Amino acid sequence: MANGILVWALISAVLAPFVRLVSIVIKARSNGVKAVGFFHPYTNDGGGGERVLWCSVKAVQEERPHLECVVYTGDHDASPGSLMLRAVDRFGVKLLYPPKVVHLHKRKWIEETTYPHFTMIGQSIGSVYLSWEALCKFTPLYYFDTSGYAFTYPVARMFGCKVICYTHYPTISLDMLSRVRDRSSMYNNDALIAKSVWLSRCKVMYYTFFSWLYGIVGSCAHLAMVNSSWTQSHIEKLWRIPGRIKRVYPPCDTSGLQVLPLERSVEPSKVISVAQFRPEKAHMLQLEAFAVVISKLDEDLRRPKLQFVGSCRNKPDEERLQKLKDKTVELKLEEDVEFYKNLTYKDLVQLLGGAIAGIHSMIDEHFGISVVEYMSAGAIPIAHNSAGPKMDIVLEENGERTGFLAQTVQEYADAMLKVVRMEESERLKMAAAARSRAQRFSEQRFYDDFKAAVRPVLGEATS
Repeated sequence: MANGILVWALISAVLAPFVRLVSIVIKARSNGVKAVGFFHPYTNDGGGGERVLWCSVKAVQEERPHLECVVYTGDHDASPGSLMLRAVDRFGVKLLYPPKVVHLHKRKWIEETTYPHFTMIGQSIGSVYLSWEALCKFTPLYYFDTSGYAFTYPVARMFGCKVICYTHYPTISLDMLSRVRDRSSMYNNDALIAKSVWLSRCKVMYYTFFSWLYGIVGSCAHLAMVNSSWTQSHIEKLWRIPGRIKRVYPPCDTSGLQVLPLERSVEPSKVISVAQFRPEKAHMLQLEAFAVVISKLDEDLRRPKLQFVGSCRNKPDEERLQKLKDKTVELKLEEDVEFYKNLTYKDLVQLLGGAIAGIHSMIDEHFGISVVEYMSAGAIPIAHNSAGPKMDIVLEENGERTGFLAQTVQEYADAMLKVVRMEESERLKMAAAARSRAQRFSEQRFYDDFKAAVRPVLGEATS
């Protein structure tokens, strides 16, 4: 008798957490609200992803006014009013009404610093935990991921949500696998691993397993919007749901920047770099290339300025920014390099209007909103020769060249020197072609394509 009681006690102890989880899900499903929940844990990152968030919220408000818009954020100082104001101040996006805010307290579980090793799988599992917190607090009819956390999709499906996502880039790509196989060292493949055959093979197995998991969770999306040809090709291969994948180019502020005059002061010439201070943005390469430019500058030319404009999400970003400043001093470029952190949209426009060139150096940048912004503003783009900039953006317009593509420090330096040395008439001709090309990626184009993509999914439960 005692043994039977002990067995049932053990079974109850094991099943109790499972029963509790099931009861939570059932209760949440029954209390689901006709709303769109935007999963965007960092609403202060200041990058292109945040612009997509606010433009998506606005598009949903216009397309389905009766649906409440809710933003899941880990920024505890965020409020409906402050987020609405931020959308205008930082991105020029005017929401129809303030979104509801659901604060998340488990965001540390998706921080890269939480996982010194096995970062991808750690952050992915952490996102599952964070999405559980989000959906327990508020269960919408539509779950909209705008930050690329695909491992949250099965959780949202379990809570009875329709899953929509806007994917800026795959968490893992076939290019990443090939680089590990080739033992190439870069920001996401440590030099110690790249030097070791055995460690590289282990990492290939890890990446292969992760890509398999990524394909499974990604296929849970009812609609997956992607931002470029490059992203689309990778997501289609990994998720294997081509019928549910739509390419929607991200919203670029071409209208606000197109009105800036192409003629501008070139004394001194200014080269601008707009990007978050993240490791993959390769700011150090830009600085080293600029140092080469200064060393090779013609004596009769005034020294140009390099302007770094970006935001910091966390302490590692702040540390990268400080290292960049320290390197500037080491290269004796303090008088030639300027740093601008967390600028307002108005101030950013002013800087873009004074630049003759814009530099971008991220390998396999999924799209490259900053590149389009350079072109719209009349700054000749110097972008990395890969992915979005190469496949979608820096292409000829009516037979005219629109910018430069580069990979190495020397190639970037050569491109900057070409722009600095250009005759004014030649610069204006290229800038005009670049501006014309940028019109293909306007904010209005995003709204039109976005609404066309989501309409069938939003209509399923509202008709």
